[in-house]
Amino acid sequence: MTKPRIGILGTGIYIPENGITAKDIAEQTNGIWTEDAIIEKLGIVNKSIPGKNDGTQEMGVKAGLDAIKNTGIDPKSIDLVISMGEEWKEYPLTTSAIYIQEKIGATNAWAIDFQQRCGTTISAMKIAKDMIIADDDLNMVMIVGGYRNGDFIDYADPKVSFMFNLGAGAGAIILKKNHDKNELLGSHIMTDGTLARDVGVEYGGTVNPINCDNYQEAQKSLRVFDEKHMKDRLNEVSMNNWLYCIDKAFEKSKIEKSELGYLATLHFKKSMHDYLIELLGISQGQSIYLSNYGHIGQVDQILSLHLAQQQGKLKEGTIISMIAAGIGYTWSANVIRWGKIN
Repeated sequence: MTKPRIGILGTGIYIPENGITAKDIAEQTNGIWTEDAIIEKLGIVNKSIPGKNDGTQEMGVKAGLDAIKNTGIDPKSIDLVISMGEEWKEYPLTTSAIYIQEKIGATNAWAIDFQQRCGTTISAMKIAKDMIIADDDLNMVMIVGGYRNGDFIDYADPKVSFMFNLGAGAGAIILKKNHDKNELLGSHIMTDGTLARDVGVEYGGTVNPINCDNYQEAQKSLRVFDEKHMKDRLNEVSMNNWLYCIDKAFEKSKIEKSELGYLATLHFKKSMHDYLIELLGISQGQSIYLSNYGHIGQVDQILSLHLAQQQGKLKEGTIISMIAAGIGYTWSANVIRWGKIN
């Protein structure tokens, strides 16, 4: 039997109104970084930060409702809600997907949380596609979630400068069985457990519970635990792993990598972004550098796709690759053929 094809029905985005500039960030580094360096090296002009009511789950609800509005679907037609939102949320041990399901009116769906840090969206898209193919009862899946891990960043800690870009916001993407457009093709994902404990929030877990003595420090304790190991290992494997994921995703999709027409990528430092664009043989106009948003974790790829549609960068037949990397460490890529499925 021919496998069903899985298409992207649409996207939704929520970006908080609040933001901070490169100048604001520079001031919080106590002179370690200048405004110009933050703009030129880290690629941050502005970034979003959460407002009073911008909890991770609530932002996910807003992105989910935006996706419903943009696609015109009845939320009752959604069969599964997958949360790719972060674990830093309103209340620990609550299930974000179930909360979002209720608030967006997806009363016929079931719901589950997935988590892989900034790699979650691409992994969730692969898993959702595989589930839709395997389960006759699944026809439409919403992948949705919010992100605000920037709350934990201490800008006076030079070891975490690569995370100064962490912003806030939410995204949603809807996949549909046998949709006649925007086919999700191959994906490839890699993880490296040698880096599993090199970065994390130091306080608030079972090893270092929050107490009266550390509660203030705990609020800004997203840290690099082993800086030398992380840098040495990433220098050794990171770019090669990323390129391998891209190559494998295209190979699985039976499409030549030279056909790449748009790269939906996360926000990372400008020089590395430009280097990757050059390696892939595409122009700056075939990607969107999120310098006015920052890095909203696993929302970035959805945001990039959403903005590309708004800016007219996606044409009939455009070949898209979403790519991601996340602490842990993980690398991933997928391939999408935009437009009518032949």
